[in-house]
Amino acid sequence: MRIRAIALFALFIMLPVWRDSGAAPAGAPTVDLPRDAIGGDRALAPTRTETLRVPGLEARVEILKDLWGISHIYAETEHDLFFAQGYNAARDRLFQFEMWRRQATGTVSEILGPRELERDRGARLFQYRGDLEAELNHYHPRGARIIRAFVDGINAWIAETARDSDLLPIEFEMLDIRPQPWTPEIVISRHQGLLMNIGQELNLGIAVAAVGAEQVKDVSYFHPGEPDLELDPAIDGPLLRSEILDVYRAFRGPVRFRPEDIAPRFRATASDGGTELALAGEAVDPWGPEGERLEAEWPGTGSNNWVVAGSRTLSGHAIMANDPHRVQAAPSLRYLAHLVGPGWNVIGGGEPVLPGISIGHNGYGAWGLTVFQTDAEDLYVYETHPDNPNRYRYEAAWEAMRVIEDEIPVGGQTAVRVRHKYTRHGPVVYEDRDNHVAYAVRAGWMEIGGAPYLASLRMDQAKTWEEFVDACNYSNIPGENMVWADADGNIGWQAVGIAPIRRNWSGLVPVPGDGRYEWDGYLEIRHKPHVFNPDKGFWSTANQNLVPPGYEHRDAVGWSWSDPFRSARIDEVLATGRRFTMSEMMQLATDYVSLPARSLVPMLRAVEPRGGSSSRDRDRAEAARRDLLDWDFELAPDSREAAIYVSWERELRSQMGPLVVPAEVRSQLGGLSLKKIIDWLGSPPTWFAPLGDGDPVAGRDAFIARTFADALDGLEERFGSDPWRYGDARFKHVRLRHPLSGVVNAEMRERLEVGTLPRGGNGSTVNQSGGGDNQTSGPSFRIITEAGDWDTAVFTNNPGQSGDPDHPMYRNLFEGWATDRFFPLYYSRDRVEAVVADRVVLSPDGG
Repeated sequence: MRIRAIALFALFIMLPVWRDSGAAPAGAPTVDLPRDAIGGDRALAPTRTETLRVPGLEARVEILKDLWGISHIYAETEHDLFFAQGYNAARDRLFQFEMWRRQATGTVSEILGPRELERDRGARLFQYRGDLEAELNHYHPRGARIIRAFVDGINAWIAETARDSDLLPIEFEMLDIRPQPWTPEIVISRHQGLLMNIGQELNLGIAVAAVGAEQVKDVSYFHPGEPDLELDPAIDGPLLRSEILDVYRAFRGPVRFRPEDIAPRFRATASDGGTELALAGEAVDPWGPEGERLEAEWPGTGSNNWVVAGSRTLSGHAIMANDPHRVQAAPSLRYLAHLVGPGWNVIGGGEPVLPGISIGHNGYGAWGLTVFQTDAEDLYVYETHPDNPNRYRYEAAWEAMRVIEDEIPVGGQTAVRVRHKYTRHGPVVYEDRDNHVAYAVRAGWMEIGGAPYLASLRMDQAKTWEEFVDACNYSNIPGENMVWADADGNIGWQAVGIAPIRRNWSGLVPVPGDGRYEWDGYLEIRHKPHVFNPDKGFWSTANQNLVPPGYEHRDAVGWSWSDPFRSARIDEVLATGRRFTMSEMMQLATDYVSLPARSLVPMLRAVEPRGGSSSRDRDRAEAARRDLLDWDFELAPDSREAAIYVSWERELRSQMGPLVVPAEVRSQLGGLSLKKIIDWLGSPPTWFAPLGDGDPVAGRDAFIARTFADALDGLEERFGSDPWRYGDARFKHVRLRHPLSGVVNAEMRERLEVGTLPRGGNGSTVNQSGGGDNQTSGPSFRIITEAGDWDTAVFTNNPGQSGDPDHPMYRNLFEGWATDRFFPLYYSRDRVEAVVADRVVLSPDGG
């Protein structure tokens, strides 16, 4: 009890406040333990101990679950360590495991009927069909043994639920299903990876065919350099259409449930709004690559990481900070664990269905990741034989497609037989038989080593920068910015991801599959951009363009990057020359300063705002303008100015699109880059001229005045008269949806969902909270580590570690996360012992 009291006292210490020019906002985040951290007064209750008999183990395993739900797993053998990781994660997140399994195996239509047949066909079409042993051992020299041990652990827990259905979380009863066994093939599925730009490639092709390459480049943001977007004359542009990638989108998209999928007593009715919620698409998939959709709609979203050398910190220890930005939902995408066994002592986060730790530290170094745009997909267009659609022209001959017969089980009817077709480049996704054309996707992630994040197993054991870079060389998917900070004070950055070498095209539009557009192998990953101990003493990545000038392998990296606002803000703070502390890194991770606001608001100085016909409206507009000009550009939840600015920024975005993007291609070109919008407003192009009687400057000023007035009208219409507040529950807030939220009754929805609480920020702030009113993307998981002083690490994981809506650790971290607080991530055994909530002993014989 004495040790517990010391630990609890430490958690309530308020860290220093940081305020000066160019620094993070006041009100430093705390390392905190809310009283309901694990459910009411249980935070101070005695540790619960249980012993479980688990056949398949080689020896005794101990799992210490701390106050925040992190499982610290101590095993005597490597096999048992990963067996226990699989067993324990499945115990916490079983419904998540089952939905992953069904998506990976193409068996969703078995429970949801024929509407999911296209998804299942896509999952099987893109299934890895190569050498399984070579695939498993790519990720680690003992990868096959590790992954099989992990799978055996998952199945051990599933077997227990088969004996006692009371162990199943409520979703299984709602859907009337039971979990099924796993195989290693499920772990290596590619269906949930961030796989990059095939959708953009088709959209650009459609747009170029409609309005020409130059007009597409005018409204897009490609860099560095200017890519070639011209379509090859052999491609019939008008035949390009969105449905070409329907099967690809189906297998990659979130599972959408309907009320009829749910047992009647849980089912939504029209009176409680459930059906409308489902149709609005708010019941998001917490495990899908939702970030890709959000990135397309709101350029600028993404992830942050940075490392600071020991020479730039107050302690002399290097610091690593990372907050990957993905979908925000309940349960969370990420899951933290601590793995301790022979040759392993690694802690951090990843996806619960994968062995190892993707982001964390191992007592030697700490590492994190963000997306580095790497184009590993291409859409090939083929001429097919008029008399045999299974043959396609390649060079001067006709080649036969490889055809695989398959059978997909479909609930409520007989199984459906399908035929998967493959060219030499990859799976055929669409056939236009009337025009004798077929389309296939070539994907680097179909090669050995294409399962997302599994190469982290090698990183988990790296002791030096050199060993870390060697491990990175196996990390094919996703394209990532891997950063490193070690106990010797070193820092580094290595871009990873399988990178096809294209010698004669940009990779941004579809190309003929006749042999003239072939990949010239892959760039060795270690030759992608990297740095080690940069002179400035820090390095940051936030999905921005980091391609060095004159980079010799320009053809093997992407052209499309996030807007630079988050990265510029991080660099602005880190470049101040001070020696930093962990507290300041937490403040930076939760920073709400908007650099776009800093650029846009001063444009109001020279513009007389329009405020309607009444003097009241004009006075309102002038007062709002003056207040913004005196504002600190911080999108804080309690800020009135933030409410005005964000409403105006949204008007600028929505009204600029119709002004500059041709109507026939607006659906293909998606959201405009805010960086481009700011550039256009700063130096107005001629398309502003019609708004200003032929004068682009006058037109630009009229556009600014109009959008500002519309923003104020919108605020008043939505929220009534001023004063407004950005963090209003009707404006910027967070309510976490569950995959079944939209199809269950109101009582069950409250049980599944988490929230509502106010939020700040938007898609351009370091504390990234997305572009909509409800935060559906952003940093649910964060980790900040001081290399060498490992027990000072902190984390967040929103809303909690458990996936069971009835478990106290399902939502215990939500309030702390929503108010920008952090929780301790203890590493040493004595610190862990001081904060144990549950002690679980797994034994092969029950002793």
